[in-house]
Amino acid sequence: MSETVTSQDQAEEQTGAEAGAESGRPPEDATRAERSSEDQLVREGDIAGDYLERLLDILDFDGDIDLDVEAGRAVVSVDGGKDLEKLVGARGDVLEALQELTRLAVQQSTGTRNRLMLDVAGWRSQRRSELTDLGRTAASEAKDTGHLQRLRPMTPFERKIVHDAVAGISGVRSESEGEEPRRRVVVHPTEG
Repeated sequence: MSETVTSQDQAEEQTGAEAGAESGRPPEDATRAERSSEDQLVREGDIAGDYLERLLDILDFDGDIDLDVEAGRAVVSVDGGKDLEKLVGARGDVLEALQELTRLAVQQSTGTRNRLMLDVAGWRSQRRSELTDLGRTAASEAKDTGHLQRLRPMTPFERKIVHDAVAGISGVRSESEGEEPRRRVVVHPTEG
């Protein structure tokens, strides 16, 4: 089973202002909706920060919590403690689980699903850089050899970064294939 990611990713990245314009609402309504949406994301970040602060206290770990809003989602970063690598785990497995628990805590408080992103000890930002390089390398290889490149299975976070990197290169396209947890990116050369 194969699925092209582009349209889904574009739909998720649509801003409140664009949604307002498409729905025919006046611009001031779209601006108000955008502010309200950002306020909700800030609230989600605050709830997540409180949850993580309590967790760090229980674990007796030191860490500074930073809250931000990026690309229509709350982003919470925990940095500065020497024990934080334990919250990342092998290949980010513990971080993924902790992110899901944090999302559930926010959902329990707000009553709505969220797309909160959690980073611990800069792992996601470093991983983003590595995956961007991997996507570009696979795209170059597919383009140069004319053969598709199948990458190892990845999390949705990892696949999105690779898809974004490949999308910036002409002469190739990418899609995801397989079922979780063995879902992977395949990079295809395109016709001339």
